[in-house]
Amino acid sequence: MPFSPNPHDLLDHALTEAGPMARDLLNSVQDELEAQPQHYPLREAWRKVRAHFAADFEGKLIELLQAGRRGDDPLHRSPAQLGGLESLSLVDEHQALQDVAIAHVAHAAEDMSRAELHQIGNFFAALRGIARARERDNPLRPALYAHALHHALASSPLGAQTQYELMRVAATPLARALNRLYTQACATLRAADISDMVASHGHAQTDPLAHQRLAAARGVSTRPAAHGTLDGLSRRVDAVNSRPQGLAPHSPVTQRGPLAPAPFVRSTGPDMLSRLYDQILADPRLLPPLKALLARLQIAVVRLARSDSMLLRRQDHPTWALLNRVAAHGMAFERADDARLVDFLRFMEAEAQLLVDAPTPNALLFQQVLARVDAHIDQQARQSSERNAVALAALEREQLRSDWRELIRDQIDHQITGAPLGPRMHRFLQTAWVDVIVAAMVRHGRDSHEAHAAMEMVDAVLDSLITPRDLADREALRMRLPVLIERLLTGCESIQLSEAKREPALSELMAQHARLLRGLPALDPAERRPAAPPPASPTASSAAPASADEIVQRLMEERDSQVPSHWLSVDVDRGELPTVPVQLYNQHDSPDARAALQRWIDGLQIGRWFHLFIQGDWHTTQIAWISEGRQFLLFVGRDSDERLPLTRRALEALLSNGLITALEDDNVVQRAVDTLMSDLDGG
Repeated sequence: MPFSPNPHDLLDHALTEAGPMARDLLNSVQDELEAQPQHYPLREAWRKVRAHFAADFEGKLIELLQAGRRGDDPLHRSPAQLGGLESLSLVDEHQALQDVAIAHVAHAAEDMSRAELHQIGNFFAALRGIARARERDNPLRPALYAHALHHALASSPLGAQTQYELMRVAATPLARALNRLYTQACATLRAADISDMVASHGHAQTDPLAHQRLAAARGVSTRPAAHGTLDGLSRRVDAVNSRPQGLAPHSPVTQRGPLAPAPFVRSTGPDMLSRLYDQILADPRLLPPLKALLARLQIAVVRLARSDSMLLRRQDHPTWALLNRVAAHGMAFERADDARLVDFLRFMEAEAQLLVDAPTPNALLFQQVLARVDAHIDQQARQSSERNAVALAALEREQLRSDWRELIRDQIDHQITGAPLGPRMHRFLQTAWVDVIVAAMVRHGRDSHEAHAAMEMVDAVLDSLITPRDLADREALRMRLPVLIERLLTGCESIQLSEAKREPALSELMAQHARLLRGLPALDPAERRPAAPPPASPTASSAAPASADEIVQRLMEERDSQVPSHWLSVDVDRGELPTVPVQLYNQHDSPDARAALQRWIDGLQIGRWFHLFIQGDWHTTQIAWISEGRQFLLFVGRDSDERLPLTRRALEALLSNGLITALEDDNVVQRAVDTLMSDLDGG
C-alpha cells in the first residue's frame, strides 16, 4: 500500500547521508587529484585540507539541512549581512571568485540531476501549497551542498585561487554523490505513488525568469532559435502576403491549425502591430498593473504607426526603446504593491496620458518621454543610495588609495631629507606613517581634520628632534613628548600596526629624545647614516640583477603591475607565489575581449536592473551609484535595505562566468518578435 511521505522524510534521509557523503567526497576528490596530471599543483594544498575536510563539510551541511527542516531558508541573509543601512560590505574580486566557484559546483549538480531536481522541487512546492516551484523552496538544492563544500575548503589557510581550483575539482564528484541522493529521493516519491502529481505540479506556471538566470549562468543565449529583427519580421510578412492565395498543403500555415500566423496573410501593418503588441502583453514576466500601463500606451503606438512607416522596420525606434525600458524596470519587482513600483506607475500615468492625448504622436515625442523616464529611474535609484552616502564616499575614496599613498610618500621623503632621524624612525615615517595618513584620508576625506592632524605629526616629530638651546627649551620639549608619543600610538592603532612593527622605531625616537633632554644632539656625530645611493644607470642595473625579494617588492609597488590583486592584498605563503602572473580568465588577454569588457562597463547606467549571482545566491538588483572612475558600484536589491557594493573586478569576474545579466538584455519587444518569427517558420 503506498504511503504518504512526511515533508521531513527526504530531509531526514539527507541528514543521515551527510556523514557517508562527506567521507565519499573526501576519497573521490583525492582520486580525482591523483588521476589528473594537471591537478598536481593542488595536491599540496589538498594535503592541508584533508585532515578536517570531512568533519567540516558534514558539520556545515547538517547545519544547513536542519535550517531547512525548521522551514527556514538555509541561505537567507539579512539586509545587514548583505550590506545593510549601517555598514557596507564590499564585494571584491575574491568574493566574486568564491561565488563563481559555488555557482560552478551547483550547476554541475543541476546538469547531472535536472529531472530529479524537477520532481523534488515540485514535491516541496506541492506540500507548501505554492503555485509554482521555486529553487529556494527546495531545502535539498545543490547550492546548499556547494556552500558546505566551500566552507570545508575555506576553513584552511588557502588562497582564493587555490580554493577556486579545488572547488572545480570537487564539482563532478559532488554532482555524482548528489545524483545518487536525488535518485533515492525520487524513488521514495514513486513508492508513495505521487510521482505523477509532483512531475506536473507547476508545469504550466514556471518561474518566468528562471530560464534567463540559468542560461546566463552557463553563458548560453536565452533567445529562441528564430532570433530576428522587426525589419526581418516585416519582410517575412511581406513575403507571406505576396504568395498566391492557394497555398500548398505542406505550408506551415495549413499545418499549425489555430497557432498558424493566419492573420499575417494578406494583412496590413496594423494587423502585424496588433499581433506584436498581443505578444508583448502576453509576456508572463509582466505584473498586472504593468500590463495595464503598456496596454494603455498601445493607443498612442497604434496612432503613431499610421504616420510613421519606420515603426515596424526599426528595432531601435524610440517607441520600442520606451516600452522596453518601462517593462524592464517594472519586471524587476516581485510584488505589485512595492512602493517603488507604485511610485513609478504613478509617474508613468501622467506620461502615458500625454502620449495618448497628443493630436499627432511622433517619434520625437516618444523620445522625450523616454528621456524623462530615464531621469525618473535615475533619480529614484540615487535616492536609494542617499542613506549610505558616508559609506559610499569612503568607497569612492578607496579607489584613490594608491595614488594618495604615492603622493604622501613623496611628500614625506622631501620633508625628512637631512632630518636628524634614526634609521628605524626614518623607515617608519616612509612606510607605516604614510599608511596612517592615507587611512585617515580614505575614512574621513582628503581635507578632513583627521588627515591634516596625521600629516602634521611628521612636522611635530621633526620639531621634537631640534636640539634645545637652553634649559627652558628642554623643559618645553619634556612637556610636549607625552602628547607626541600618544598621538603616534593612536595613529598606529588606526591601521592596527602590531607592536613588533612599531616598537623599534618608537624606542629609537625616545632614545633620541633622552639625548636631547641631556643637552646632546639627537644623533651621535659618530653615527653616520649612509647616503642614499644615486639612481642606477641602465648599464649598472643590467650588470647587477635584482634579488628575488627585490623583484617581488617592485612588482607589489608598481601601480600597473599585472600580478593579480590577490597577491597584493593579503599575507600569503611565499611558496604559493606564482612563477608567472595567474590569469583566471584567459579570454581577457585578447584585445578584442578587453575592448568588449570596457564597452560593457562604460555602458552601465544608474537605474538599470540586473540579475547577478553573488554571496551564493541570485539577486535582482538595481545600480544606485557608480564611482567617478567606475571602479566601484552600489547595487540595491528588491528589498530596499539590501545593499551590494561591488568592485569593477568583481563585476568583470561575474560577467566572464555568465553570472550577471541585465534585465533589458531579454526585452519584451525582442521576445515578441522572436515568437512571431517562430510562428512564421512553422515552429
